[in-house]
Amino acid sequence: MTYPPSNDPQYGQQPPPYGQQPPQYGQPQPPVYGQPQQPQYGQQPQYGQQPAQYGQQQYGQQPAQYGQQYGTPGGYGVAAVNYASWAQRVGGYLIDGVVLLPVYIVAAVLAGHGTIANIIAIIVYLAGIVAVFYNRWFLGGKTGQTWGRKALGIRMVSEETGQPIGAGMAFVRDLCHALDSLACYVGWLFPLWDAKRQTFADKIMKTIVVSA
Repeated sequence: MTYPPSNDPQYGQQPPPYGQQPPQYGQPQPPVYGQPQQPQYGQQPQYGQQPAQYGQQQYGQQPAQYGQQYGTPGGYGVAAVNYASWAQRVGGYLIDGVVLLPVYIVAAVLAGHGTIANIIAIIVYLAGIVAVFYNRWFLGGKTGQTWGRKALGIRMVSEETGQPIGAGMAFVRDLCHALDSLACYVGWLFPLWDAKRQTFADKIMKTIVVSA
């Protein structure tokens, strides 16, 4: 006698071994020993494994630094630094001195001509000191340009950051110019042959003078 096929989906399948549950619909199949495993769709990474992100920094790699040291040639996309010439630097100093020269002349003329003249001379002299502070250290430190540097289109900046160094550091830099006057003023002439056209004070303070 021939029996009709059964509609039972389990018909014709072998029962699972003793102690094992039959696989349910939608559950992952147990791995077969010796066969490589394929990742399931939507499967989460195993503990201790991090998924690779696009552009993610790998362990042991250093992040790229923003830019390169200001004044360092050869970097891709970094424009060469146009250092100010020795003549431009000297011209800037001369202009700064000429602008304040009338102040000191007036103070010298008034001194010794009576009490009122002496008081006026002292006031004028103090005004000259304030002008020097404002020009050399405040403007020079905040913007990198004194009146003389601005007239010649140059500015003084930090060699490492390319930014102005601030009023306090500009004052210290002017104090360091005393070293440029030692040994027959060689420090003032050093920009004539130095690669970065720096004086001794520039090298101590790590500053450079560039075209604005």
